[in-house]
Amino acid sequence: MVVVIPRLLRGSLGAICTQAALLRSTPSAFRYLTRSSVMKSKRRPDHLERTADVVRQEIFLHIQTTEGLIHQPEGVHGLGNKGSSPVTSVVSAAKVCGVASESPSVKRLCLLVADKDFSFKAGQWVDFFIPGVSVVGGFSICSSPRLLEQERMIELAVKHANHPPALWIHNQCTLDSEVAVRVGGEFFFDPKPTDASRNLVLIAGGVGINPLLSILRHAADLLRERASKGQGYEMGTVRLLYSAKDTSELLFKKNILDLVNEFPEQIACSLHVTKQTTQITADLRPYITGDLCVIAVTCIQRIYTPALTESVPFAMNS
Repeated sequence: MVVVIPRLLRGSLGAICTQAALLRSTPSAFRYLTRSSVMKSKRRPDHLERTADVVRQEIFLHIQTTEGLIHQPEGVHGLGNKGSSPVTSVVSAAKVCGVASESPSVKRLCLLVADKDFSFKAGQWVDFFIPGVSVVGGFSICSSPRLLEQERMIELAVKHANHPPALWIHNQCTLDSEVAVRVGGEFFFDPKPTDASRNLVLIAGGVGINPLLSILRHAADLLRERASKGQGYEMGTVRLLYSAKDTSELLFKKNILDLVNEFPEQIACSLHVTKQTTQITADLRPYITGDLCVIAVTCIQRIYTPALTESVPFAMNS
């Protein structure tokens, strides 16, 4: 089975799985791939190295010259070449307006970004610049674009690690800390009102929920807009399959279940834990299901048939 990512769901967050690939792959094959990747690389590339070829958000500068004001023609993007073009990437100052523990290992940040040129699409990430820290972080945005439009805020969820930006967030970041951010990423969900309605399947592991939560929240905003105004993009159904070590590491579970309850006909989720040592609470028990790979294959079998002319957008991140 081939899974095609249509125009409105671009790129890939981690892996695009097919049913055949899931069934053919053996544990030994996974172990071999893991060992090989570790053996070949003694130094892990940093965020900027890994994403060097990925497009960042750009604006066309309005430059006053002796011949008049240079402006970007409507519908034209990325004119010129480096060094001569008035196109520049948007690096925006941001202030920490909220910081909290989302789980024992994950901090949630709320950033106020006043720069009106700063925008993003659901599923994208930011380059994260910290004064005094030479290493640039890269963190997926977990909030919806609507929150930025209405309140000029974005949310990030960062897992504890020895990486300098993550250490700074967990050990030094406080309210009113000042940083800078720049949007990047070629994977996003940004349907236009005239695009065909699509169903989404989102599969996440651990902190990999971040970009998919942004997509889920954006889908909910589109459903609300359609319900209140009777116009805009006609959102299909969304199925989230989410796995973590235990229920304490199922990030944003309350928010996810609130969306499921708000849109019971359009949004559904299946939760999975791999190393749970305590009793699962009653509120989560109805959503905790079996093996995630089995769930994924079953879900794909149910929503995909050869008779369909186009397949379902399917994204996986961990």
